[in-house]
Amino acid sequence: MVAADLESKVERPYRTLRSFPSGDRNCYSLPTVAGAKYLIRMSFYYGNYDGKDSSSTLQFDLYIGVDRLTTVHGDSKVFHEALFVAWANWAPVCLVRTSPGATPFVSSVELRPLGSGLYPDLMANESMYMADRKNMGSNNSVIEYKDDLYDRYWWPMPSNPTWKNISTASPIDLASNYAVPSPVIQTAIEAVSTNTTLTLYTWRDQGSNGYEYKVYMHFADFQNSQLRQFNISFNTLRDDQYSPPYLAPFVVSNNGWYRSNDGEYNITLQATTASKLPPMINAIELYIRISHVNPRTLPRDFDAIMAIKFEYGIKKNWMGDPCFPVELGWDGVRCSNASGNTTKIIALDLSNSNLHGPISNNFTLFMALDLDYNIDQCSPLPPPTKKGNKAVIIAISVVVPVIAIGALVLVYLIWRWKTKSNVSSANPPREPELEIAPATRKYDGDALQKVENRRFTYKELEKLTNKFEKFIGQGGFGLVYYGRLEDGTEVAVKMRSESSSHGLDEFFAEVQSLTKVHHRNLVSLVGYCREKDNLALVYEYMARGSLYDHLRGNNDVRETLNWRTRLRVVVEAAQGLDYLHKGCSLPIIHRDVKTQNILLGQNLQAKIADFGLCKTYLSDTQTHISVTPAGSAGYMDPEYYHTGRLTESSDVYSFGVVLLEIVTGESPILPGQGHIIQLVKKKIAAGNISLVADARLGGAYDVSSMWKVVDTALSCTADIGVERPTMATVVVQLKESLALEEARSDSGFRGSISTIRASVTGYL
Repeated sequence: MVAADLESKVERPYRTLRSFPSGDRNCYSLPTVAGAKYLIRMSFYYGNYDGKDSSSTLQFDLYIGVDRLTTVHGDSKVFHEALFVAWANWAPVCLVRTSPGATPFVSSVELRPLGSGLYPDLMANESMYMADRKNMGSNNSVIEYKDDLYDRYWWPMPSNPTWKNISTASPIDLASNYAVPSPVIQTAIEAVSTNTTLTLYTWRDQGSNGYEYKVYMHFADFQNSQLRQFNISFNTLRDDQYSPPYLAPFVVSNNGWYRSNDGEYNITLQATTASKLPPMINAIELYIRISHVNPRTLPRDFDAIMAIKFEYGIKKNWMGDPCFPVELGWDGVRCSNASGNTTKIIALDLSNSNLHGPISNNFTLFMALDLDYNIDQCSPLPPPTKKGNKAVIIAISVVVPVIAIGALVLVYLIWRWKTKSNVSSANPPREPELEIAPATRKYDGDALQKVENRRFTYKELEKLTNKFEKFIGQGGFGLVYYGRLEDGTEVAVKMRSESSSHGLDEFFAEVQSLTKVHHRNLVSLVGYCREKDNLALVYEYMARGSLYDHLRGNNDVRETLNWRTRLRVVVEAAQGLDYLHKGCSLPIIHRDVKTQNILLGQNLQAKIADFGLCKTYLSDTQTHISVTPAGSAGYMDPEYYHTGRLTESSDVYSFGVVLLEIVTGESPILPGQGHIIQLVKKKIAAGNISLVADARLGGAYDVSSMWKVVDTALSCTADIGVERPTMATVVVQLKESLALEEARSDSGFRGSISTIRASVTGYL
């Protein structure tokens, strides 16, 4: 957090930050779709957070992938924005230390998908750094979302005595490749006379930057009774005798990229002798080219190594591009030049990495793989018995998968024979299992020996709960008790009861799932107990109970959460679900999303809990999971219930029901009235949101915010799964609702930087 004396002086996004005191390169891995266009925006404010007052000397570089975007200086409050085409399923955005002792930091990170038709000249081999974007006809507020659906900022142009502002109330068709929002395209500046030249920009590149520029000038005339004609000049580039269209958007842009020989630049508009009206312009965008000149890892290799990183929870400092720059290449990754400006991963050494589980299909891309001395899912690999014993290298064909599998099996058999011959028969090791595909067998007791969490004895549970003295809850698994570890850490101990509907499968599923996934909005598993008939799960303690408790449940913790707090809770819960669906190497479907499973910490931070019913995809090509329907009444996706086809959209449906609960304060199923979805649809038909909203809120909410949540909830609970939004979209929509409510409850304050932010810190 920034220094206390500065906190109240800056907008909300700049009040907190994350710093990176260790490592030369620290990166966020942003989830993307290869070939799609995105806007990336990062804000920075040092704010003397560390008390060192080093803003005047602090600087570091900002990279997209392997290409430098800009240098960030610590002596100002700034944001940097760029447009790019994703080249893989992850886009690394990196902070790179440029001098000893300089600690990089970032205040916020935003990723916005752009329409495929936007900026048609944005190519995959370059990014565009935004130098400026101006709403020429206004000198008041910044235009942003909701007016701009892509959340671009359109800054007001300072007034100038050589021009005047003009506007129209007539609608202008926005169906263009640049989607300039109505409040921007319906305003413009016009020169005070036909003899006056509109000088829009004059600048000089400092030093030897040698930047290449592209300018987009947006026009739409508000009259068609007189000739308006002018010449457009960008240095030596000209568009003569241009007349803007009437009530229709049009863009004038330089072809390719332009660099001045002397570093001087100017953009002007000048009326022709035939023109009856002076020149005008509605908006302008100016970008700097960021060329992809450095080699980067092949997209399929990059995606595969990222999948391996998340699938196995590899703790190495694997951030940014795996192969470039060479001095920051990933530990254990060996690369070689490939065709074009790319590098290929040719070998992967993960020996002695404490990995466990089946061999992932993602490994089949690499020519050489060293997995020696890791932990197999059923038993540890034997140690080397002879000095100099070479690691097992598994040669895998990329072109012919069948040969790859045969080679892997053959090498394994040879390795197994050599291992047996080299180990004393007096103390033979257990044989490891190597599996090409994820295991489908039932869990056994040995599987739990390989998880990272602590294994408790029953006596230890008795001690830390003071013989199960304090009962704090009950669920389908059993009773929950309060406890304290030896170091004073508070925990919740969930003991399985004999009457529990959860069996061993659910128990093992929860332990394995919470061992693999880690996110600030997912409850943490401290450990487990399996001793004879005693099964228990030990979690971090969530002091404020569940969302259900506060809406209509436990009277011991119940309090009426205001609308702002309810929104913040569901935003955080949605981020947790989004991580399960997108942040894991293979999607995890929770299957039991409900208010009882959204737990609240001391500061009401929300976390998703209870993974006993979760299911994980077996490959990245899988479209659904066929499974016997399970879940909680009122929350279960009807499409999944009838077909047995489980997808991420089933969680989305359940979360939509949760949203209707925070809006109404009611249960999913209302005696004598049916399901909450039908009830809300009937009430909103009257067009009065107060008929829907929880009466306990006392009308203290932003009406637009409430409506938006209802709309989001109903889209989540659409009958057909493919018509529902993704959790990533839901997160964005809920953050917009929260921003509206914050603007109301913060006395109408709204900073120049939007508070509508898609948080990605969970993917770091």
